[in-house]
Amino acid sequence: MTLKKYKLNYCLNVNTNKPLIVFLHGFMGNINEFDEAIKFLAEDFSYLILDLPGHGKTEVLRGDEYYKMEPIAQAIINLLDELKIDKCHLIGYSMGGRLALYLTLYFPERFIKVALESASPGLATGAERLERVKRDAQIARKINRSLIKTDFAAFLSNWYNQPIFGYIKNHPEYDRMIENRLQNNPQELDKSLRFMGTGCQPSLWEKLRDNKIYILLLAGEYDEKFIYINTEMTKVCKFAQLRIIRNAGHNIHFENTLVFVENIKSFLSAAS
Repeated sequence: MTLKKYKLNYCLNVNTNKPLIVFLHGFMGNINEFDEAIKFLAEDFSYLILDLPGHGKTEVLRGDEYYKMEPIAQAIINLLDELKIDKCHLIGYSMGGRLALYLTLYFPERFIKVALESASPGLATGAERLERVKRDAQIARKINRSLIKTDFAAFLSNWYNQPIFGYIKNHPEYDRMIENRLQNNPQELDKSLRFMGTGCQPSLWEKLRDNKIYILLLAGEYDEKFIYINTEMTKVCKFAQLRIIRNAGHNIHFENTLVFVENIKSFLSAAS
């Protein structure tokens, strides 16, 4: 669907009279990010999945500023309007989780409950953001140089050596996940990281204090960084609850799909 500045690639599956979940994938993911989890959720929910700008088959039709969080969030709201989706649940992973939190805080009337997997409200201070922008720019340059598939694969292998990902390389479906990541265009990923990285997004810490939507925070037991961030989030938002998932690092829905699904089902079905 073409919506002003974007040509969005999406899939809407309607399960009659079942509540709808919007899924937002992480950096270097695509529309298929949550496929395994959706298999176990599709009986009880309708769902909307999409390629975020800079990923998959979605196209940005204007300038680089449309890779930023604010216009992307507005584009998702516009998509919901076009599809006549008034209210829904929202699930976001990592980068998609940061975007999901922005949507929750700026468009609270559109969402019922929200689950954030390995996500954050951004960085609290200007100094932290500046340092992160510099670091992400270095990573973006490496991605942009990875135009040959073997170079991109080597970048991904190094990326998943980060401590937050725990033992993800031991997962039996790791090679399949890498192949899925390789479907992205490195030059588009470069723009996504430079314009929607953690250092570029607005800090949501203060606005989180006023949130009144129930939020489930999920962090993997091997992901100490996001356990800390999410613990701090629960201190400033009384409507947020944290669950630490065993046998998982940053990518919980991939590493421990069944436990991820169990937590999502119990959270979304529980009375508020």
